[in-house]
Amino acid sequence: ILVIDDEAHNREALSLLLGQAGYQVVAAESGEEALDILSKTPFEVIITDLFLPGVSGIDILKRVKEDSPYTNVILITGNASAESAVEAMKEGAFDYVTKPFNFEKLKIIVAKALEKSRLVSENLYLRQQLRGKYKFDNIIGNSLAIQQVFSRLEKIVNTDSTILILGESGTGKELVAKAIHFNGSRKDKAIIAINCRAIPAELLERELFGHVRGAFTGAVVDKPGKFELANNGTVFLDEIGTMPMHLQMKLLRVLQEQELERVGGSKRIKLNVRVISATNAILEEQVRHGHFREDLYYRLNVIPIILPPLRERREDIALLARHFLKKSCREMKRTLMSLSPAAMRALEVYAWPGNVREMENVIERTVALTEEEIIAPSDLPTHVVGDLSNEAAESFGSPKVTSDGIDMTKTIEEIERAMIREALTLGNGVKARAAALLGINRTTLVEKIKRLRIEV
Repeated sequence: ILVIDDEAHNREALSLLLGQAGYQVVAAESGEEALDILSKTPFEVIITDLFLPGVSGIDILKRVKEDSPYTNVILITGNASAESAVEAMKEGAFDYVTKPFNFEKLKIIVAKALEKSRLVSENLYLRQQLRGKYKFDNIIGNSLAIQQVFSRLEKIVNTDSTILILGESGTGKELVAKAIHFNGSRKDKAIIAINCRAIPAELLERELFGHVRGAFTGAVVDKPGKFELANNGTVFLDEIGTMPMHLQMKLLRVLQEQELERVGGSKRIKLNVRVISATNAILEEQVRHGHFREDLYYRLNVIPIILPPLRERREDIALLARHFLKKSCREMKRTLMSLSPAAMRALEVYAWPGNVREMENVIERTVALTEEEIIAPSDLPTHVVGDLSNEAAESFGSPKVTSDGIDMTKTIEEIERAMIREALTLGNGVKARAAALLGINRTTLVEKIKRLRIEV
């Protein structure tokens, strides 16, 4: 706490009492000295006399509100007037106290000011974290398909146009929606997401548009909907293709008029909301079959963004795998692990029907269950490495049984010998690495090298 008062006995007494209450206190005898201290040290609360020679308490209040929005200022004066009180509160003072004051009451005001300062500071920190989390840099990929998405995002981020994000489940539609919000002009306002599929039709209307008291049994108070709560911000409507037809009409009116009526109400409420919607359905087909309103489709599809499935951007798989590996190791407080070439190949060959979300889950599971620092194919889920085993069989040439017969033992030994030599080459001759690449124990590999007479 910074205490500012030009009268020494007031300054010293207040500093002593606050110190005894457990606060860290710094004192200044003038506004000029206070500004010098503030330029070097942050404070959560400032208690200042209103009338100071030179730089006044109001001057300090104005400077603090410009430089440190989470710092609260309490003004104290012995010459109270309605005008000075109004000016102080208008400039953003937390409270206004007249002399002589009751110290116990002042302690309560200080405690409330500290609590507000910490809440504001925490809110600012969380918003910074969100902006960092949803930077465009965090949408991973170097492929042409994802670069085209980046290019479009950069063009639309500062517009208020309605956006429709199309893509299969798990391609990152919500991540893109939040990236658009947190990189645009509405970033300091709320973004509220709602999954239209997850909420029953009879509840979805109330969730989106709110209701008035008495609108239905149990509606004992007025309640704002998601659109009102997101006013001046963004509403993200996920799985928009599942919205019932009667709600589609109401949504269309909200988009066109930028106003709504709560369920059971007649008052029109003005809005300023950006709408981003997403779906994994082909809305054009739903329009043709009469399951989605054509006028709403065109109103939502002002700017379309199509997210490619992971199988169409395979050059991004290794980049994504390393990103999720680093993330999972950090969250689980583990030494950074690595994927063996064979394990990475398994990830690159797999079809990824669940797209990026499936990959994140696979990597997280693998990190949690693997003890070694190098992840081998055997550490990955069996459904992922299945595609690799088929490809490996083809690459080594599946032996054919002819009418002349085949020496099965010799053929298997030749395949084993070739695979071990390849693993040793990739592992630079280190047996532990080669064993990890093959998904077997080091002792098993040593025995096979001896039995097959392989020169290392």
